[in-house]
Amino acid sequence: MSVELIDRTGSLTRIGDQPLQRQFSAATVWYATAAIAVGLAYYHWCYEGWLQTIIFSAAITSALICALTFLSRRVLFSITLIAILVASIVIASDIKQHYIEMVLHAYDVVFYLMSWSTVVYLWTDHRSMLLVLLAMITFALVSGLVLWRLDSSRVPRRSSGGLFVLFVVLSVGASYAKGERRNTQFYWDHLYVSSFYSSWSETLQTLWKGQLFDALKSQPMPPFKIPTCALQQKPPHIILIHQESVFPPSYFSEIDYDHGLDPFFKSFDGRLHKLRVETYGGASWLTEFSVLAGVSSYSFGGMRTFVQSLMQGKIHDAVPQVLARCGYHNSVFYPVPKAFVSNDRFYATVGMPEIFDYRAQGAKRFDERDRFYYANALNDIERHIAVSTSPLFTFVITSATHLPYDKTYEPNVHVSGGGPGTDPEMNEYLRRLALAHMDYDEFRTSLSKRFPNERFLIVQYGDHQPIATRTLLGFDASSFAEDIKLTPESRGLLTYYSVDGVNYSPPSLPEVDVVDVPYLGTIMLQAARLPLPDSYKERLRLLGLCDGRYFTCKKSQEILAFHRRLMDSGLIDAR
Repeated sequence: MSVELIDRTGSLTRIGDQPLQRQFSAATVWYATAAIAVGLAYYHWCYEGWLQTIIFSAAITSALICALTFLSRRVLFSITLIAILVASIVIASDIKQHYIEMVLHAYDVVFYLMSWSTVVYLWTDHRSMLLVLLAMITFALVSGLVLWRLDSSRVPRRSSGGLFVLFVVLSVGASYAKGERRNTQFYWDHLYVSSFYSSWSETLQTLWKGQLFDALKSQPMPPFKIPTCALQQKPPHIILIHQESVFPPSYFSEIDYDHGLDPFFKSFDGRLHKLRVETYGGASWLTEFSVLAGVSSYSFGGMRTFVQSLMQGKIHDAVPQVLARCGYHNSVFYPVPKAFVSNDRFYATVGMPEIFDYRAQGAKRFDERDRFYYANALNDIERHIAVSTSPLFTFVITSATHLPYDKTYEPNVHVSGGGPGTDPEMNEYLRRLALAHMDYDEFRTSLSKRFPNERFLIVQYGDHQPIATRTLLGFDASSFAEDIKLTPESRGLLTYYSVDGVNYSPPSLPEVDVVDVPYLGTIMLQAARLPLPDSYKERLRLLGLCDGRYFTCKKSQEILAFHRRLMDSGLIDAR
């Protein structure tokens, strides 16, 4: 038998046949709570960026503490568990960034922990990460059980509820004040907690629709088949050139420029072919994704910023995979570290495991002149042709026309910029465009001279417009790329694509005014006269049906049915 006594401090004493057990005194509870609160405040202030993101993340953390206090009435219990949650987010973000150059996203909780297959994957390939996570969960459970017994505080629900409402309002205001999330925030800004908190809205939207990818719930057509690639003759080598920040200045009558640049943008047929992309001023990987995967990044909603990371290993009919089935040897010449925004893993899973990043190419900077990357590609082509008869697919990504435009690039090279009165940024951009034109012409000539017996198809595209056009679009000169939100109809999303041949005559190109970027891979395969898989024949049909539109096609149900068919066929896994 035992008797329980509560003393004036709220301590519990059990007398009798059980050992003595006490609760923390009120002073101990509040001192400990204050210490943890100071630690949380220090972390948020020092590591969560600028004032708006600090207030945003701190307000949500405080709201979580108040919510748990409202339920439990125990303040030390609540603040300790939320502090452990914050620590877990930081540790998981740091580990994830180490491995795939991206911090923790709320969807990771769903993707990695709600599927047994992904848990097995973590245990097999990243066991230490999973063990750390299990240790944190165990620590939280033990701490929670102990503090539930020892925490003597009993906070009135009126107080905790009122504070909860206050902090929710503060977090909403801070969210509005901080504006749209930067495209690169999840990659190198290290805003672990605020990034995780802000990612819950898009995660909940994805969970609501039940998949990552916009698609109909069902469609009547049979699954696409993945045929073997039967070739009658050796196809041309294909060179795909990602022209960084390049667009035809003729799109803006306000720009005074040297019209000697115009031929750079024209195809073998002497025409300028317009391309509509899905990003402005940056986030080049969104354009790369649509070109290679053949679907719109818009179709991933709020998740589109992370589409290359999310879709690693989930696309099974990308353009490089189609080429590999036709016997192509695929490689990428990349101007920055290959782990940038997890591109190396994405490239490898869509059929391009051979990646020559800036280190492999011996680059001294991230923005070498285009001729540097072209020279490396030419040497690789020469090595390959010397030992193999298989065709090559070479993906070259340039960098010299990348921002910023506040310094003169290659000042010793005399090239024309803009006319009198041209904005300094635009003038510098036009100089770099002239260099890009010069280097491409040199590259094309070298292909013809060094490989007179080989056939080449060359496809170029502009990944997005440069930030130097923002004032022409009606935005302030101080605006950052992420601050500029454009509708799909904006001329700020227009770039170009061109198709050319060396010892090779491509077929006619689509007769549409503007082609949306997801169709470009299909156009390239057709230009190489390769047998199109069923899924690409369907893309070709949609291109005509939608007059070059994809995400904004008036017959949107056709696009959504196509997406469902891709999923039904196992060509895209959008879970």
